[in-house]
Order: sequence, then C-alpha cells, then structure tokens
Amino acid sequence: MAIDYSLVGERLKRARLSKNLTQEDLAEELDVSVAFLSRIERGTSHVNLKRLNQLCALLDVSEGYILSGASDDSKTYLADDFKELLDRCSPEKQRLIYNIAKTIAETDDKN
Repeated sequence: MAIDYSLVGERLKRARLSKNLTQEDLAEELDVSVAFLSRIERGTSHVNLKRLNQLCALLDVSEGYILSGASDDSKTYLADDFKELLDRCSPEKQRLIYNIAKTIAETDDKN
C-alpha cells in the first residue's frame, strides 16, 4: 500500500488548525522552514518517520491516523484493512485465518 502524501499533508494541516497553530508556529517548534512545512501539508514533500513522530507529538495525533486516516480509538479501525487482506487470500487461507482469529477471540473471552 503506497502512502498518499497529499492525504498525509491534509491530515497534518487539519490537526495543526485544530490546535490553532499557524505554519509559522509549528515550523518554529520543529526548527524547519515554513516553506518546508507548507510543502509537507500540500503533499509535495515527503515526511520521514522521525519528523512525522515529532509532528504527531506536537499536534497530539497518532501516526496511524495521519498515515491511514483511521483512529486507533475506533473499534473498527482495522476492518477495511482486514477485509482487504482477506480478499487477497484463497478460501482455504480465509478459513485458516478465521479459525485462528476465532481461537484467539475465545481465549481472550475466557481470561
């Protein structure tokens, strides 16, 4: 699955705006140029993992949300990914995955 940097940038921008921060404020906190931050938000510059971690910490959002748009707080955040994974598997592998998941789920319920 390729990373859509324009979506990553949009999510970062929304998170920044929700914190009432300007690009200048955030750029100063990160010790980067406003132009660089602007390119990240537009998706024309890629953000590395270290910088993404710094951004997420300052904006109080998870890296998972920024990268995928799914919130870790949601009980169904993996549903689409899991369905996509299963769709790529043969019926035999789907049955195996189901049996493993069922065993794990039943074990968790007993503890």
